[in-house]
Amino acid sequence: MKFASAALISIAALVAAKDLDSHTNLRTASAVSFQQSACNDIKDEKHCFATKDEGTGKSCVWCDCQAVPSVCVTPDQAESLPPGVFDCKSPDKTIFDFHLEDGRTHQLKETITEAGAENICDASSKSISGYMDVKGSKYDESGDKHLFFWMFEKRNSHLLDEEEASKIPFVVWLTGGPGCSSTLALLTENGPCSVNPDGKTTKINPYSWTEAAHVLWLDQPAGVGYSYGDENDSGEAMVSEDAYYFFQAFFQAHPEYSKSPLYIIGESYAGHYVPAITHRIWKGNQSPCEKCIDINLAGLAIGNGLTNPEEQYQWYPEMVWNNSHEIKVVDESVYQAMKAAVPKCVALIHQCNQGDNTIDNFACQTAFLVCNLALTSPYQATGLNPYDIRKKCDKPPLCYDFSNVANFLNLESTKQALGVDESHVHNWNACNYGINMKFHTDWMKDFSPYVADLLDAGFPALIYAGDVDFICNYLGNQAWTKGLAWKHSADFNAAEVHDWNGGAGLARSSNGFTFLQVKDGGHMVPSDQPEVSLTMLKTFLSGGVF
Repeated sequence: MKFASAALISIAALVAAKDLDSHTNLRTASAVSFQQSACNDIKDEKHCFATKDEGTGKSCVWCDCQAVPSVCVTPDQAESLPPGVFDCKSPDKTIFDFHLEDGRTHQLKETITEAGAENICDASSKSISGYMDVKGSKYDESGDKHLFFWMFEKRNSHLLDEEEASKIPFVVWLTGGPGCSSTLALLTENGPCSVNPDGKTTKINPYSWTEAAHVLWLDQPAGVGYSYGDENDSGEAMVSEDAYYFFQAFFQAHPEYSKSPLYIIGESYAGHYVPAITHRIWKGNQSPCEKCIDINLAGLAIGNGLTNPEEQYQWYPEMVWNNSHEIKVVDESVYQAMKAAVPKCVALIHQCNQGDNTIDNFACQTAFLVCNLALTSPYQATGLNPYDIRKKCDKPPLCYDFSNVANFLNLESTKQALGVDESHVHNWNACNYGINMKFHTDWMKDFSPYVADLLDAGFPALIYAGDVDFICNYLGNQAWTKGLAWKHSADFNAAEVHDWNGGAGLARSSNGFTFLQVKDGGHMVPSDQPEVSLTMLKTFLSGGVF
C-alpha cells in the first residue's frame, strides 16, 4: 500500500498548518490521505506494534510528531511521510529524523533483529542494518547520500546488565579501495559469519571481532556496496563530514551504545579514512553543533593502510627485493630501475602535500600516475597477487573469488532481511571503480599528521601490517610510524622491537602508539590470520601491552 501523490501534499499541508489537534482529526485526515489499512484503525502504540499490515505482512509503524497527534500507519506509508515531521518506529524498522545543523534533515532507517531471532548471519547477537540518509553537508550542500551499515552487538552481550553492557567497546570498520564495501569485510574477514560456497547460506566465524566488541561495518562513500546517492565524494573532508553526522545520528538514536568507547578501525585506503574521520570526531567533540552530542571516542587502528604516501612509496623497491620472507619478486635490473624512480616520485608527492591549489592538485594527479607506473606496475607485471607476494593473482583485479559473497548479497531474501533499498540498489558489487578514480587527487595526501594530533591528545593508535602484502607493505608502514613527529616520538623509536604473541608478530610500542608486523599476514590480516587478529584486537581494546 502506498500514498497517492495527493496524500503527501495533504499531510504536509495539514502538518504545516497545524490543523490537527485531536486523534479524530488526524484519523479523518488519514482516511482521506491513505489507502486504508488495518494499521490506520489503531489508536495506541502498543496495539500498533501488535498489528500486521495485511498487504506486506509486516508490523504496523507508530509515528510520533510534536505538532500533531501520533498515527499508526503501514511501513510504506511511513516511508512516504514528509521528512522531518514524524519519528516512526516499529518492531521491523525504525525511522529517526535528525535536525543537526543548518536546517538539514538526516534520516536514519533501520531493520533490527534481536538476539535469538532468525538471522541470516549470526543469531547469537542483536543486529541492526539500514541507511543513514545524509542531506547535504558544508562540503556538498546539495548532496543526497544514503549510507548503508550493518552492525552486530558483541556475542551474547544481551545477557549482560546495563552497566556491564555500557563498557563494551564499539568498533566501526571501514574498508578502503577507495570504493570497496565494508560488507565484503564482514563476510570474508572479521564479521560474525562467512558465506558458504553455495552463495545462499552462511556459517559462523569463530574469530569474529564481535567476540570482543560491538562492530558496525559502514559502506562509504555513497555508491559503495549497498550505499547509493550522489557519488560526489572525492576527498577526506567530504568523507569525514558525512561520517561524523552518521555517528551523531546513530548514537542519538541508540543511547544504549553512546557510553561505549568508540574505536575507528580500517584497512588499505582506510589509512586515509580512519585518521580523517577520527580527527573530525575529536574536533567535533571540542566544538559541537547545537544539537550534536559528545561522542565517546577512544582510539584508532589501521591495518595495511596507505597513510603517508611520501614515505611509503619509497619502500616498494625494498619490498620486492629485501622483504622478511626473502622472496625476490623481480630481477635485479627491475629492482634497480624502481630504486632510481623513487626521488622523482617523492618530489611529486611532496609538492602534492604543500597545499590545495591548482599547482598542488596537478602535482597530486601527476604523482599518482608517475609513481604507480614506476613503482607498482613492475610488480603487477609479474602476475603475482599484490595483497600476498607468495601467491599468483588468479582473478584480476581483486585476485580473489568473491562470487559467493556477491551471490548472497544479491539474493532477494538477503536484501529484504537487511532493509536494502531495492528501488535504488539493484546489484551489490565488491568495489566501485568509478569512485576509486574520483580519489586520485586525494591518493597522495599525507594523513599521518592527524595520527600525531590524536596521539598527542592521548588517544591510543595501533598500526598493524601483514608482512606478505606488497601494496601497503609493512616496510612502508613501519617507516612512517618511526618518522612520525609527536610528543613521544623519541620514546617510541627507542622502544625495543620484540616478539609478540608467541612469534605471531613483531611489535614496537610506547605511550599508546604501537606498530605490529603480523607474520604471514597479507593485505587482509583478519582473513589470513583470523585468530591472531582477534587476539590483536582484544589486546588493543583492553589497553593491553603489545
